[in-house]
Amino acid sequence: MSRTVSVVICAYTDERWDDVLAAVSSVADRQSVAPHEVIVVVDHNPALRDRLEDALPGAVVVANAQVRGLSGAKNTGVAASTGEVVAFLDDDAVAGTEWVRTFAEGYDDPAVLGVGGLTLPRWTTDRPVWFPEEFDWVVGCTFVGREVGAVRNLLGGNASFRREAFDIAGGFPTHIGRTAARARPLGCEETEFCIRLASHRPGARFVYDPRAVIWHRVPAVREGFRYFRARCYAEGLSKALVARSVGATAALAAERSYAAVTLRRGVVRGVAQAWRGDRGGLARAGAITAGLLTTTAGYAVGTLARSAP
Repeated sequence: MSRTVSVVICAYTDERWDDVLAAVSSVADRQSVAPHEVIVVVDHNPALRDRLEDALPGAVVVANAQVRGLSGAKNTGVAASTGEVVAFLDDDAVAGTEWVRTFAEGYDDPAVLGVGGLTLPRWTTDRPVWFPEEFDWVVGCTFVGREVGAVRNLLGGNASFRREAFDIAGGFPTHIGRTAARARPLGCEETEFCIRLASHRPGARFVYDPRAVIWHRVPAVREGFRYFRARCYAEGLSKALVARSVGATAALAAERSYAAVTLRRGVVRGVAQAWRGDRGGLARAGAITAGLLTTTAGYAVGTLARSAP
């Protein structure tokens, strides 16, 4: 391939040591098309940075040079990269063998500024019977209803952008997104970035291509309903921050459509499954309803907080 792809993996804790090594190996050793470089950005953890530098002689290991958090780490990775395309992989995920190739080929259309892929859950046990696929984004995975082709925004743990995108719109917003210090699992930095980038470059396209597949590990703590509710509430708070940055219309257009169509269908399907004897159907319908209400509550609280004097 003539188009070079730099891969950025952001790490922050020794607790994911094996995960990080597996993530790096999946892109450095197992791709049908080799990446231009693999960059591991360590978020304000000097001991982990030194340890990874020793363990990964083939990778570029750097410290987050910006504020603590995922957005700052991603921006550091972009600054350190030299490829024409910059791809991001979660530190607790592994990429399929065609991941780099798919991203590299996705930019044949000059209007495409970003390409994202399919993220599948790798459950520690099994998918909980009550957990609806419409809410797989709760565990960092691709949700039911995401259509192949043009999308409003990519999902951050399995995404790539042309290098020039960061020259056009700047970096990821450091006031949005996860940090180890925050009690709530906030996110949406990639959503804000894509919307902002599109506003700077009318006609820009972001594409979802499920051939760029990764498997994201879901630890047991994230298989419970308590985490489900917390993540939904945090998503609402995050969407309020995105709305503050790019406007409510842009921030919520896709979400309103998803709630009106896909979530409604999910509830109806769950009730129908329960009627046919699937006891989990009613639980999934209830989880969809609870998730939507909790996310809405988080957005309302976040909106009120931003408007308070």
